[in-house]
Amino acid sequence: MIHLEGKKTLITGGSRGIGRAASILFARAGSDVALSFVKHREEAEKVRDEIVRMGRECLVVQADISKKEDVDSLVSKVIARWGRIDILVNNAGIWTYGEMGKMNEEVWAETMKINLDGVFFTSNAVVSFMKKEKKGWIVNIASTAAIRGEAFHSHYAASKGAIVSLTKSLAVELAPYNIRVNCVAPGWVDTDMCSEVFSDPDFRKEVQDSIPLKRIPSAEDIAGPILFLASDLARHITGEVLNVNGGSVLCS
Repeated sequence: MIHLEGKKTLITGGSRGIGRAASILFARAGSDVALSFVKHREEAEKVRDEIVRMGRECLVVQADISKKEDVDSLVSKVIARWGRIDILVNNAGIWTYGEMGKMNEEVWAETMKINLDGVFFTSNAVVSFMKKEKKGWIVNIASTAAIRGEAFHSHYAASKGAIVSLTKSLAVELAPYNIRVNCVAPGWVDTDMCSEVFSDPDFRKEVQDSIPLKRIPSAEDIAGPILFLASDLARHITGEVLNVNGGSVLCS
């Protein structure tokens, strides 16, 4: 029931994890996909090859979204190829350790520049084109950490909390242009970002047991809700935060 034929989608951080899963799922739904990557060119090209085999077009662009010039170049390349961007998925982000009282400003700044500034730079560059089309879909990826906080990862939680506020603000601001802005907030996900902590089987079991559904989701489990919010099935939803955490954090 979800059809994206003719749509053009830009997904940041599309080479691995949730971004990879979303890129492939959007292509299966019929959208052409542009994805950005920073370091993992080979993985990004594998995603491209898989999408091309589906008969969809895929652009792969190296871009550090924490740098405005990189983002402007990324968006310019996509517009030069397709003339528009219908859907933007702000997915790229990092998760690092930071103990308050010992965290240096470089660790704090790196997280804010990638997780928050990157969403601002990309949205700011894309929205003007969406306004011209008088339609658009933006899906930001936050985290349940934005709602409950996360000890020793306060910088990460703060960046994701800001994304939730940005989502709600832009939803109202851009509604007159028929641009919907929503947010998916995953909990724990079995991706490369968590591979180090999940290498401890005891910790992995502890996390799994803490989730009411008793499973750690795959990246594909998060890609589905992203696709939903970018589809016409969600045409009357904007400013929403869709928590995808197996019941770990329940919000009213």
